[in-house]
Amino acid sequence: MTESTPLLEPAVRSTSVPGPVARSTPVLEPVTRPPPPSAASNALAFGWRAVLKFKHLPEQLFDLVMTPIMFTLLFTFVFGGALAGSIGGYLQYFLPGILVQTVVFNAVYSGMGLSTDLGKGLFDRFRSLPIWPLAPFAGLMVGDVLRHLIAGAIILAIGLLLGYRPEAGVPGVVAGFALLLVIGFGVGWVFIVLGLLIRTPTAVMTLGFGFLFPLVFASNIMVDPATMPGWLRTFVDVNPVSLMTTALRGLLAGTVTVAQIALALAAPVLLTVVLAPLTLWLYRRR
Repeated sequence: MTESTPLLEPAVRSTSVPGPVARSTPVLEPVTRPPPPSAASNALAFGWRAVLKFKHLPEQLFDLVMTPIMFTLLFTFVFGGALAGSIGGYLQYFLPGILVQTVVFNAVYSGMGLSTDLGKGLFDRFRSLPIWPLAPFAGLMVGDVLRHLIAGAIILAIGLLLGYRPEAGVPGVVAGFALLLVIGFGVGWVFIVLGLLIRTPTAVMTLGFGFLFPLVFASNIMVDPATMPGWLRTFVDVNPVSLMTTALRGLLAGTVTVAQIALALAAPVLLTVVLAPLTLWLYRRR
């Protein structure tokens, strides 16, 4: 009787290893952690986001430029002769004012854009990122700068076609646009605060324009204050919008004084100093 061998039993071959087996283990070398992005880098990243909005939604520029174009043509041809005696004379007086009006009105879009982003929950995501807290607002400001430059360039081009001539030449125009950007930057903080406090973009726009209309139309943008009643002229003389317009007229005409520039910059600088910290506090508190 023979013993049965197990089926499918693998043959095991013993091998002798002459020495210990050398195994290669990965070694993690210490790597220097990259520095966190600076506040400027954060601001530029969100500024690029504002640029992309213009790229993907070019139709928003229509409302941006149509209103100042309508104001320029309407007041120049309808009221120019009556207010200044000639269209050309009135255009020299009026065009710097309409540039200031355009920048101030465009600042409302900062609050509207902020209110829209808050409603979509984007700022909840931004708050969780390791970024400079004011970077999202800096991006809104970059969008404002683009709006101001585009609208201002279009208004100036129309004025040149109609006969406006800046007596200070190219340096005066460059200095004037620099002043416009500072004005827009300072005024924009007002509407960013409104965007943080008010829930809907429509309400931000309604309240914003309700606040701006008395300042813009009770100013020296469209008419000489000398023709106004005494009580109104007193308000117009100290109106920040009037001070900004006077300085811009002087820059474009080459007759500006240091005092006029200082008075024009007073309101934007004060608004920035007061409202930028308030914006950050409201943002963190929200």
